[in-house]
Amino acid sequence: MSVYVYMLLCMCVCEVYSAPHIPADTPRIQLRLAGDKRKHNEGRVEVFYSGEWGTVCDDDFSIHNAQVVCRELGYLEAMSWSPSSKYGKGEGRVWFDNVHCSGKESTLALCPSNGIGVSDCKHSEDVGVVCSDKRIPGFKFVNTLPNHVENLNIQVEDVRIRAILSSYRKRIPVTEGYVEVKDGGKWKQICSAAWNLQNSRVICGMFGFPGERKYNARVYKMFARRRKPSYWDYSVNCTGNEAHLSSCHLGQAGVAGGKTNGTCGGGLPVVVSCVPGRAFAPTPLSGFRKAFRQEQPLVRLRGGAIVGEGRVEVLRGGEWGTICDDHWSLLASSVVCRELGFGTAKESLSGGRLGQGMGPVHMNEVQCSGFEKSITECFFNKESLGCSHEEDAAVRCNVPEMGFQEQLRLRGGRNPFEGRVEVLVEKNGSLAWGTVCSDGWGTMEAMVVCRQLGLGFASNAFQETWYWPGDVSADRVVMSGVRCSGTEMTLSHCLHHGAHLACPKGGGRNAAGVSCSETAPDLVLNPQVVEQTTYMEDRPMFMLQCAYEENCLASGSSDSPANSYRRLLRFSSQIHNNGQSDFRPKAGRHSWVWHDCHRHYHSMEVFTHYDLFSLNGTKVAEGHKASFCLEDSECDEGIDKRYECANFGEQGITVGCWDTYRHDIDCQWVDITDIKPGDYIFQVVINPNYEVPESDYSNNIMKCRCRYDGNRVWMYSCHNGGSLSSESEQAFPGLLSNQVTHR
Repeated sequence: MSVYVYMLLCMCVCEVYSAPHIPADTPRIQLRLAGDKRKHNEGRVEVFYSGEWGTVCDDDFSIHNAQVVCRELGYLEAMSWSPSSKYGKGEGRVWFDNVHCSGKESTLALCPSNGIGVSDCKHSEDVGVVCSDKRIPGFKFVNTLPNHVENLNIQVEDVRIRAILSSYRKRIPVTEGYVEVKDGGKWKQICSAAWNLQNSRVICGMFGFPGERKYNARVYKMFARRRKPSYWDYSVNCTGNEAHLSSCHLGQAGVAGGKTNGTCGGGLPVVVSCVPGRAFAPTPLSGFRKAFRQEQPLVRLRGGAIVGEGRVEVLRGGEWGTICDDHWSLLASSVVCRELGFGTAKESLSGGRLGQGMGPVHMNEVQCSGFEKSITECFFNKESLGCSHEEDAAVRCNVPEMGFQEQLRLRGGRNPFEGRVEVLVEKNGSLAWGTVCSDGWGTMEAMVVCRQLGLGFASNAFQETWYWPGDVSADRVVMSGVRCSGTEMTLSHCLHHGAHLACPKGGGRNAAGVSCSETAPDLVLNPQVVEQTTYMEDRPMFMLQCAYEENCLASGSSDSPANSYRRLLRFSSQIHNNGQSDFRPKAGRHSWVWHDCHRHYHSMEVFTHYDLFSLNGTKVAEGHKASFCLEDSECDEGIDKRYECANFGEQGITVGCWDTYRHDIDCQWVDITDIKPGDYIFQVVINPNYEVPESDYSNNIMKCRCRYDGNRVWMYSCHNGGSLSSESEQAFPGLLSNQVTHR
């Protein structure tokens, strides 16, 4: 093993990430990757400084500079860099020119350069980088931008809401209490003399709450008399739209230097009381849930690994579509987050960073005041909608601290992203760690574990973990019968056995385990191709022997003589990978199955289900397709094919590419020999057994109306699951809902 590889392994296994120490006099910047046709880990380097996004010039740029950029963005290392605006020309200032990093700097601002804003470059010289797709374990995005109080930089080290009243101390999440700032290692309160509701709105937003409310001030007056507060030196003046307290103006007009000298003449410590979103309410009114009819939402998030993040999709004209990232801002992102019951946005993402959507692009050049109830109320350019899904906008929202991560841990893995699942439960009045029974443990359960720990998506679910030495004291099974839909925030929200556990194999080496990944693929079928290629063929039985061997015909075909005909509903399938990582079959090449009749390897025994239903939801005909050749048939412009089946090659679908099963391939059909003419519903489900983890299973279903008159057959109204409003979906009764139901 080379020294370099060993160092990389050590970084993954040995280090626990901690934010780098940056000298106080270092210019505070933020970085992002942007530009044309790119993946989440590559793009034009853009720098936010002095309230403006700008770029970096390619003069004297090196792989050492790229290494600093990638590490600052949370990636393990830099793979390469590109000059001459490969990812398109940026806008604004060229903030850095002639940069010379050693590769060890903790921020690009520490590298020698001409000086911030000193450049003779044009945007045709904007530099881009390609980072590894592996993240630094435990990396957290931190807002490091300074606040300016009359040229004095105040770094808000930490802020908290501290519950004061006993009735709020035991609540999760904490929604009411003193606003405290950590200054010089001590927690201090803020004087309420000049405090307003806009300030409270910002505090609630940064802690994951969409709004604020009134509280009982008399109780807090009594408490303040009993215990003398220690006040922070600065007053706060927010507009109400800031994403974080550090973005507010600190200090009042007319107060020298913004200081209040640590006193609060006649005032009291600031108290905020926040309103949590429906999903985070500490005591939901469960008795009224059935009576409450939730309205059809106009906005949703898709493709995100954890709660509160994802690609932004809006419902217009009964169809879900995306938002183009032109002028996409933290302000507009915060409107989305609050609308969905979260707090303010901590990141506003562009360039399809959280996967590409489907259907129309509904909005572009969105501009919000920040106080709209819905993103659909914001102004947008109705004349400028020529965006592709490579420009889909996304958000990461502030969500309440629920303590879910403390209830679960991974042990024994080679890095923080994998290991045996251990759960903290209460037994006989005390808390103890134990394992999860692996019976029935699968992808959906693993997805919930990875989300709960903030580690992204599941890449594997393990039913044996003998190779991972967990904590010996936690070998006992404490949870069994776990069944998840995949959307739960915590494993305890999934169905599971209560006090009476049942696990024949026991825990220890047979306990459940997972491995997690920041990214995942997302397969989506092109419904227009199905509509355009559907036809009917009568094929003699003697030409269907291979298909018969692979169970691609109706069960009644076993009694058919060789000179009889089978009637086949044929169509083509074009399956795109719109996710953030390549789709690879679960089984390695060593376990692929050779089928001699068709002369090919099956890398997944069942890759798609094809079903025909009557209008009342009864299945009348079915087909299935083994993935005998997963490969890149075609790709978006600028993306190279990576997978090809010929000569026992690697199988898979690259991000931005698609695999086409043509209508004339064996088994690309439904055997309709025995069905009567009439109206039906046709359904296709990709990856039906969830063998390969994906970022979004709701779009794995495609449904069509199908008409068969005995001589012809045609499809219409084809659409993917989750692409239409709930009212439109009611025209397809008795079928799987937008979220694929559990096995």
